[in-house]
Amino acid sequence: MRGFEARGDVAVAELDSEERAVVARVIADVGLLLDGESFGMEREQHEDAEEELFRHLRGFEAALSDPEDPAVLRILPNAAPTDREVADEFRRLTEPELRATKVDRLRVMWRALSEDGPEWEVAADQAMATAAALTDVRLVLAARLGLDTDEDAEALHRELEMAERAVATGDASNLAVDPERIWLGMLYQALSWLQESLMTYVMRDDV
Repeated sequence: MRGFEARGDVAVAELDSEERAVVARVIADVGLLLDGESFGMEREQHEDAEEELFRHLRGFEAALSDPEDPAVLRILPNAAPTDREVADEFRRLTEPELRATKVDRLRVMWRALSEDGPEWEVAADQAMATAAALTDVRLVLAARLGLDTDEDAEALHRELEMAERAVATGDASNLAVDPERIWLGMLYQALSWLQESLMTYVMRDDV
């Protein structure tokens, strides 16, 4: 995986076929979380994919079906946490349009990652929308990983470092860490890094 770099009038990242498939799958799952029917066709296209590639997403996908999903509040937070009546009314008035906007952004990313070839191109005028969509995906992953504070994020980072050392030394079988958590944590970090590289592109001086 290579982060976004300016290439002419577009930002370009590079992901191999497995990386593209996994990121596209998670994007589709977050789209399902926001609008259950919008990504149905896309999910069907993954059914024949190699099961091993997506096996650590099983728990992630199952959790998305929960109608009380806490991840929804990460990407569609209450406007007035201390006033339920105001929060419900604000949500009623604004949520449909906000959901539609977020789903549209996710769909653009999904389509780009579903194209053949390693390059993921983002036009300059789509860079901020893409960064916002990546934020939504990262917030859902953060909810799944229980990342509520900076300390939680630091603890995850330590777990990932331990896992990497264990794999490097051939001692992974003795590591008492949930492999699904490690896998999702690595995905979370990779998407964070991609988003940072995209924001570096947005903030570059030669525009």
